[in-house]
Amino acid sequence: MHHLNYHHLYYFYLVAREGSIAKAAKLLHVTPQTVSGQLSTFENQLGYSLFDRINKRLYLNAKGKLSYQYASEIFHKGNQLAEILNTNDEVNTKEFVIGITNGVPKVLFFDFVHHTMRQFANVKYVIKEDSFDVLLKELAINAVDFIMADRGIAPGTQVNANSYFLGESSLSFFAKQPLGNDQRFPECLNHMPLLMQGNTSGIRHALTSWLEAEQLYPKIVAEFDDSALLKLFGSENFGVFCAPSAIADHVEAQYNVHCIGKADSLSERYYAITGKSRAEYTLSEHIVETARGLFTR
Repeated sequence: MHHLNYHHLYYFYLVAREGSIAKAAKLLHVTPQTVSGQLSTFENQLGYSLFDRINKRLYLNAKGKLSYQYASEIFHKGNQLAEILNTNDEVNTKEFVIGITNGVPKVLFFDFVHHTMRQFANVKYVIKEDSFDVLLKELAINAVDFIMADRGIAPGTQVNANSYFLGESSLSFFAKQPLGNDQRFPECLNHMPLLMQGNTSGIRHALTSWLEAEQLYPKIVAEFDDSALLKLFGSENFGVFCAPSAIADHVEAQYNVHCIGKADSLSERYYAITGKSRAEYTLSEHIVETARGLFTR
């Protein structure tokens, strides 16, 4: 095949993105039969199928995943071009998509990126929050340029990416009321109501191990994937919670709570993850250098 039919490619792209022919047809304002026919024509032209059809559902096969990766990049750039041409915007010509995992404190993320956003003001920044696994998948198809996370890439992960260690912070514990004179940290956590990070958080396993090592058995009231939501419930006296010591002053002021102790042996680590095939290295490097500088002060 010498020429790629972009009309057929777009139909394939929507089916892959939406997960079904019916949903793609609804977006295109055509019948599912039309979409199915265009998809079949496209696969016939290629000479191989892009989906495995199992129990009337479509699953991208290896060639389909590769095709979807390139199609995503093609239509993403096409949308950018259309936006620039339609608005006559000759300055804001670049888009940089940053993903942030749920466990990274928002105030820390702001400290990491705001200098870069001011220095490179001609760039349009898109900030997306999601789970680590979802953001990593989007990085793999070039839908995300940069990820800020509370964990790095696990060994053996089949994603072509670079992982940078930014720094770490010990964890402090916070409560609505300060400790009484007869209470000592960390013994006071025994049987105390505790708000815990969810399984998606990078600190969850370390926190659980620390409690066991210290022979502390708090009452787990609730678990949260979202760190801001956890702090909000803590501010309403639902239980004690922990957060990075690096933002302790902010947590006390923002949520009207008191720091009751710091666990120096317990720390949260932060990472930046970038795709190896992306060209926005200047922006990525600037954020990484800024973030690392904050931890060495």
